Amino acid sequence: MKLVGRMNRAAKLELGVRNPRNGEVDYFISPPGADQVLEQCGHMREAQVAWRSAGLGHRIEVLQAWGKSLDAHRSRILESLAADTGRMRESAMEIDAVVSSIERWCRWAPELLAEPPERTAAVPFVHLRGASVPYPLVGVISPWNFPLLLSLIDAIPALLAGCAVLVKPSEVAPRFMRPLRQATAALPVLSKVLVFVEGAGETGAQIVNYVDLVCFTGSVETGREVANAAAARLIPAFLELGGKDAAIVLADANLELSTAAILWASVVNAGQSCLSIERVYAAAPIYDDFVRMLVERARSLRLALPDFESGEIGPIINEHQAEIIDSQLRDAIARGATVRCGGMIEVHGGGLWCRPTVLTGVDHTMKIMTAETFGPVIPVMSFETVEEAIRLANDTIYGLSAAIFAADEREALALAPRIEAGAVSINDAGLTAVIHDAEKQAFKFSGLGGSRMGSASIRRFVRRQAHLIKKVEATDPWWFGR
Repeated sequence: MKLVGRMNRAAKLELGVRNPRNGEVDYFISPPGADQVLEQCGHMREAQVAWRSAGLGHRIEVLQAWGKSLDAHRSRILESLAADTGRMRESAMEIDAVVSSIERWCRWAPELLAEPPERTAAVPFVHLRGASVPYPLVGVISPWNFPLLLSLIDAIPALLAGCAVLVKPSEVAPRFMRPLRQATAALPVLSKVLVFVEGAGETGAQIVNYVDLVCFTGSVETGREVANAAAARLIPAFLELGGKDAAIVLADANLELSTAAILWASVVNAGQSCLSIERVYAAAPIYDDFVRMLVERARSLRLALPDFESGEIGPIINEHQAEIIDSQLRDAIARGATVRCGGMIEVHGGGLWCRPTVLTGVDHTMKIMTAETFGPVIPVMSFETVEEAIRLANDTIYGLSAAIFAADEREALALAPRIEAGAVSINDAGLTAVIHDAEKQAFKFSGLGGSRMGSASIRRFVRRQAHLIKKVEATDPWWFGR
């Protein structure tokens, strides 16, 4: 990504933001200095004490009111997200997902954060109780592909747990922060413990230096830096990193279903999702029919030009990502891959676009089968045996999620635990993008730490404190003289 900067009237550096639909730098952000980040963290720590002390019931009321405020500001948030990302449908889905997440966590939190009853320890006159103590200040560093959703997916349960949360969205897609701040300002008590800060990697590094726990979503390379910085401070780091999700299509699979599901999971948001299907292994007996049907479906999709409603495929948001996609396509073609549709980065009105692309004649010597693509590209290989399919699916440094298609659900479920990935969709694909109820963890280089989904994710933001209560009177400790 090429950063464009300028100095404002206060002689402070501003970073330019590129519009993905026309390629123009038409928005600027002002990263804070390290002293400003530190000062902000101090204010938030002070506010967190009252936020925690007010109790869960109060926090639920505030978050529910915030959900209504987000709805009231929906049009402005949507407009900003669309300008950030160049697409409209997925932006509307983001807002819906955030509002639903607030409702879901407000419903779940009382049970999940409830303290168990007092019980007797192994020593009969000692009773045990406990408390969940929230981390005072959580830092969230989020990416550009789903700017709103991934800024808040960890922040919402952390707030309900009693934490203050400092969020740094990506400098590639920061415009949504302005209307989001306005929606949050309607709840003054919330605006003190939920703060959004502009900036690039340097600001993110400062945040890791000042918070008590960090949640990061992004690349493996940056994730390593965050993990190392967190380890140096002995603070928890929860990382959701890259993926190279595989789909396996068995010989008896429903091809109408599998081609439709795989296409959606590969090209939604123009493939700019860590949960995107990026490689497909189809059984040899159905391979030709699968490819034919997939290509027919892919060719029916259109670029969203000249306006948002003109098609289903939005632009490539990040210039650097377009370079990666182009490089992988060139590498695959040079090594013998066949382009069945799409196959190139197109420039329209200054924006960078890629039509749904299906490749055949691919193998694991090609970057398109091993490196994260983050674009609407679907390379398809055939396999002879299920063992071969499992081996190919696991031949990756990533382990985020996967998909299996089979007529026999039991066979698919028997294969799923053999896939080295945190979630496996059965007879569908990319379900973890829309279903957040199931606990899952990232395998291999795709992440670190507990599940950010399902009921367990809220417990990441509290520490367990034990209360050991002696129930008999004695001058000396019970063990004295032993």
